[in-house]
Amino acid sequence: MSDESIRRYTDGRVPEPGIKHLFSAENRFQRRLDVEVALAQAEAEVGLIPEGAAGAIEAAARIENLDLARIADATALASHPLMPLVDELTRVVGPEHGEWIHWGATTQNITQTADILVLRDVHRTLKRQLATTLRAVSELADSSAAVPMPGRTHSQHAVPVTFGFKAAVWIDELIATVDRLERLEDRLFRVLMGGAVGTFASFGPQGRAVERGVAERLGLGTMPVPSRAVNDGMVEFVVVLGLLAGTAGKIGKDVYALMQPEFGEAFESIPAGTVGSSTMPHKRNPQLALDVQSMSAQVRALTGPALESMLHDHEANGGMTALLEDVIGQAAVLSGDLLVRLSVIMSGLEIDEERMRANLALSQGLMGSESLMLELGERIGRQSAHEIVYELAQAAAVGDASFLDLLLRNPTVREHLDPARIRRLVEPSSYLGESVTIAREMAQHARAVADRLEFRAEADAFSGMGAVAVDVQQDGLSLTTV
Repeated sequence: MSDESIRRYTDGRVPEPGIKHLFSAENRFQRRLDVEVALAQAEAEVGLIPEGAAGAIEAAARIENLDLARIADATALASHPLMPLVDELTRVVGPEHGEWIHWGATTQNITQTADILVLRDVHRTLKRQLATTLRAVSELADSSAAVPMPGRTHSQHAVPVTFGFKAAVWIDELIATVDRLERLEDRLFRVLMGGAVGTFASFGPQGRAVERGVAERLGLGTMPVPSRAVNDGMVEFVVVLGLLAGTAGKIGKDVYALMQPEFGEAFESIPAGTVGSSTMPHKRNPQLALDVQSMSAQVRALTGPALESMLHDHEANGGMTALLEDVIGQAAVLSGDLLVRLSVIMSGLEIDEERMRANLALSQGLMGSESLMLELGERIGRQSAHEIVYELAQAAAVGDASFLDLLLRNPTVREHLDPARIRRLVEPSSYLGESVTIAREMAQHARAVADRLEFRAEADAFSGMGAVAVDVQQDGLSLTTV
């Protein structure tokens, strides 16, 4: 996938996600070289190839040592995804040791394992982005925990909520995505190193030892059955990205709707100089919210082809492998672009508390129908109370009298509830349930998850200087070098 494959006019408004370059030809080639080095080292360790060959291969296997133009020309001629790279590495290593490169491996052993290394970097980047997003949403949930606004079901006024509660819903799904990303790690980050069909025949009795050696050197796990037809871990990653996209798309849709003048309750920030329309100078369009919705649709659409790629016939189908390779690259890049936009929206979201209160008043007390019905029901029975309140609410909806006026005039209601109590029951801010508590609890939870994700990112970076022991405890985290 080219770095230029996805360009948007809003790219200048958001940070670089840090994913597109991972799918550049140079980076993917280097990862393939890394796998070839790990294979040679593992094979030398068990005596399948000379130790000198492994050292020579390791010394040469840097992308800057290879002639990329030669590889490109050879690829066009050979119509093969790996052999031109192997041939070029063989040339650079030289005749004494070059012939030991790629010993016993099949192409997909190298290309898929290399792509898993790329996906590990993608996975880490997405988790860092999620940490940033969670921190931004946690601040929103905290600051607006007690700000009342209309709750809406089927796009109609339901009962009141707070904006912080709405943000808590977003937090809940984002944290679920973090959990899914972490739970799939063992199924995703595994070498594929079983030879032509996964039986280790080309490695002889040392097959499992070679597999373990490659895995240890690359920091990956192993597959119980290293078949080229087993790709469900990668498919699961795409499906999880589809779920993330669904959550982000829903948030984007909320922001898009709330920015409409008819709502006017929340707004993504509009930097000075941003042009909404070439002909209507007044326009302040929800550009990033629109981006999030369109990218969400694109990522979700990729889950279908990803699932289709599981349908290998027999021991391998190159078409299915290529399909998943394309899909997973597109899904990863889009997910990064989507998440940085979501983070920018959340960190700069402006809410209009006055407009929320004005919108609460639009129903003229009708949002209090449930509250009043339940209290009246304690005195005359729920069903009887429902019938009375239903009739009054429908009359208010189609007539000229307000719901409050009709309640105050109704003899049954007046018999059991005094006017002050009636007014209190239909006041939206008195019927928020646990909105405030939920918002603040989820804000705290989001910060804790963000802290953990950032700590793990630090541990991953630190691990380049030595082994890292990460101790996750109830009271906090500790990091030590061992």
